[in-house]
Amino acid sequence: MKKVYVGMSADLIHPGHLNIVSKARELGEVTVGILTDKAIASYKRLPFLTYEQRKIIIENIKGIKHVVPQETLDYVPNLRKLKPDYVVHGTDWRTGLQQKTRQRVIDVLKEWGGELIEPEYTEGISSTKLISAAKEIGTTPQIRMRTFKRLLESKPIIRILEAHNGLTALIAEHTKIQKEQKTKEFDGVWISSLTDSTAKGKPDIELVDFTSRLSTIQDILEATTKPIILDGDTGGKPEHFLFMVKTLERLGVSAVIIEDKIGLKKNSLLGTDVPQTQDNVENFCDKIRIGKQSQITKDFVIIARIESLILKKGIDDALIRANAYIKAGADAIMIHSKEKDCKEIIEFCKRYNEFENKVPLVAVPSTYSHITETELNELGINIVIYANHLIRSAYPAMKKTAEKILEYERAHEAEENCMSIKDILELIPSGK
Repeated sequence: MKKVYVGMSADLIHPGHLNIVSKARELGEVTVGILTDKAIASYKRLPFLTYEQRKIIIENIKGIKHVVPQETLDYVPNLRKLKPDYVVHGTDWRTGLQQKTRQRVIDVLKEWGGELIEPEYTEGISSTKLISAAKEIGTTPQIRMRTFKRLLESKPIIRILEAHNGLTALIAEHTKIQKEQKTKEFDGVWISSLTDSTAKGKPDIELVDFTSRLSTIQDILEATTKPIILDGDTGGKPEHFLFMVKTLERLGVSAVIIEDKIGLKKNSLLGTDVPQTQDNVENFCDKIRIGKQSQITKDFVIIARIESLILKKGIDDALIRANAYIKAGADAIMIHSKEKDCKEIIEFCKRYNEFENKVPLVAVPSTYSHITETELNELGINIVIYANHLIRSAYPAMKKTAEKILEYERAHEAEENCMSIKDILELIPSGK
């Protein structure tokens, strides 16, 4: 029999997919190459279903003989290996992001006389609309938590954006751009104690207690389906941290970051300009262990934040702490710095990468914002958090609007900086 190859994500199966399979079955023995999580995440969002879940579904569709992983968006590696007589794909890839992928398929098939067959795209069916509808339904705590670990396994670097209320969570959820044949968006949400406090008009000294912060968390949970990382400050006393972990896990928060300081909370970016005291290694390790032991699932992530560079204790101290925190059970390490030149972050990463036992690294480039995600990833950084940029950009814009109203004694001149009433009424889904 002739050999037929069909590549697909198979995340949300609809009649269009079945039409493709039906056409392929008419041509010969069908092999479906399912794009892996890594392959899909390389150019758009992480799929809802894992590779193994999608594989089970496809294996049980009538007429499919073999199912293999397609490790890249590019079909060429699988095609050279299998040398099919036909590749079947709908006409939808003739334009848009997959044009180059299509052309490479055509070029490689010529090597052995293969042919690309393109049935007409099934009208009236849109994966984009199906995905949008699925997002409106929402998610569950278990799925949200698990997604963060899937992202760590699938993407070279995870991009997290700060949100301090439901509105900013919607920005993190929906903002995306098309660049270099890829869809770029944020992978998750950071709930910062600084921006949460600032949004409430309070200083960042843990004056906003955990109960109040839970209100913010709930607002953000309702506005987004993406993973959430909470700034847990010091985590409080070990006995209190235990309950924080249990509460966050129950809600579906994916991770908490706790810093190795004690005493009255002072923002780290103040550095040694204000008194700040670092916890000793043994105590902080005990806190990590207590947090890990209190977990119910394997999906919740505890990230240990090292303040050694902030407090001018040096890279050696930071590395000693990183090693100890990993042994205590930390799922990831956040290395913090307020220096603009990034030199100490570079040196830390270089030496950290020599560790035999490593966990993912987190960076928060608030002061060294010139460095790119690609450069951070080359250093070994796995997660980048844009920790306060939405609130920092919102305040100047709102202040400017208020000043214009005062200056002109009317709102007309401020309107150019405002979204329309119609747009703001349509911004939030009504749930109908």
